[in-house]
Amino acid sequence: MQRTSVIIVGGSLVGLSASLFLAWRGVPHILVEKHRGSSPHPRAIGFTETSLEHFRAVGIAERIPQVPPHMRLRRAKVASLIGETLAEPPWTPGEPGQKAAGLSPCTGASIAQDKLEPILRQATLELGADLRLGAQMVSFGQAHDHVRVRLRPLDGAPEYDIAADYLIAADGADSPIRESLRITRSGVGHLRTVRSVLFRCQEADAVLASGIQQYEIEQPGFRAFLTTYGDSRWVLMFDDDRERSEAELRVAVLRALGREMHVEIITTGRWEMAGRIADRYTQGRIFLAGDAAHQLPPTRGGFGANTGIDDVWNLAWKLQFVLHGASAPGLLETYDAERRPIGWLRHQQTFSRPDYAKWVGLGFKPDPLFGDDAMEFGQLVRSTAVIGEGCNLPAAASPTLWAGEPGTRAPHVWMEQNGARLSALDLFGKGFVLLSQDPAWLSAIGNLPIKGYGVGRDIRFQEADAFETHFGIGVAGALLVRPDGIVAWRTRDQANPETLRHAYAQTASVPA
Repeated sequence: MQRTSVIIVGGSLVGLSASLFLAWRGVPHILVEKHRGSSPHPRAIGFTETSLEHFRAVGIAERIPQVPPHMRLRRAKVASLIGETLAEPPWTPGEPGQKAAGLSPCTGASIAQDKLEPILRQATLELGADLRLGAQMVSFGQAHDHVRVRLRPLDGAPEYDIAADYLIAADGADSPIRESLRITRSGVGHLRTVRSVLFRCQEADAVLASGIQQYEIEQPGFRAFLTTYGDSRWVLMFDDDRERSEAELRVAVLRALGREMHVEIITTGRWEMAGRIADRYTQGRIFLAGDAAHQLPPTRGGFGANTGIDDVWNLAWKLQFVLHGASAPGLLETYDAERRPIGWLRHQQTFSRPDYAKWVGLGFKPDPLFGDDAMEFGQLVRSTAVIGEGCNLPAAASPTLWAGEPGTRAPHVWMEQNGARLSALDLFGKGFVLLSQDPAWLSAIGNLPIKGYGVGRDIRFQEADAFETHFGIGVAGALLVRPDGIVAWRTRDQANPETLRHAYAQTASVPA
């Protein structure tokens, strides 16, 4: 039986991201995927600033073309693609159309999933990952000290077993692993089935100069949704679940475009619009991630695919620390505690917004809407791996309001280190980091596995009082950041080595 530390079942976007993050952290693993390449349907296209920050941390952000800073995703109601714009409703009512500037060193990416996945696949291979493409999981099981997966190579080779310490199930919304574990799901459930047609049309690309990328088509007797992947590929989603012949598809596409154009039909699709959140994200040594944990429809806020990428960014450092003996296994329990509420937050925010509110029943109770910046940069995580997060705090808020609150993403601020211009985020990723203006706090680190930076000495912020403004502590205090960039603990008190040891021991789940 072959042996590794982690098995990842599922090699699409979330599984590949998990492989990339684990490989970068030096965690041996095997990824299993029955397909040898990406889906013929591009699926997701919008990747948020936070996802790009994760890819920046592991050194591949420059391989992914990011959108210009002034660009934003725009949607309009039209009679046809070339017709007059009837309205341009916002994703979040009452929110400004432009995101606040200066919250991230990244701008997000508008790249089709089938173009992003090969970048991730190549990057994880360069880091030494073991990708078993063209191999199907036949069965799995777990004992008190390992998990086991039986694989069937689709080239006809004999079946074989792999044993590992842990398993990540990134095997999609219909997850056979989740179903076998009998993990139930809650949420709005099935809403409707959507059919679509993917086609290529270079002539249609000229319309994109208007800055609008998504179109709600409204004609008498014909309603559909049209969007582009930015490479002359377009997808038209119908308002019904009716199978159409190629001739009917072509007629519908031209009707949506508004005039005769050269169109090449590529493929069709059929997917379920639904909202379901797993009632637990872990069972024993198995972790659900991506659609296996939270099934959400495509949104202008990127609440589906990006949530899955964030799942495995959260999980990867915890697996690293436990497998390398730096943390007790109890640290892994914080994955469910931190990520499942985020899944629920995004479920509620999705179906409380006008795009999807019209499809849910009267039994759904909408939540007050959080702003775009709060949902992208200001979600709060609560668990034993965070000290000081308040139970009465909101689930999300603008990062400018949080200002270094424990349980939130450490803020992006431009700074200088050894003459180089960096983001504060560039300090985080590998291990625990302590920031302080007081040299006594850096001395308090002692032999703890924490990297310390003296503000005003090792690093210098470009703005006066930036550290106090953005991180919420003065000259005497200190702030501890986890390997995933989440603020673990902060204090405004004077240096105390025992206090720091206690804070690190709790947030890192140091073995007894």
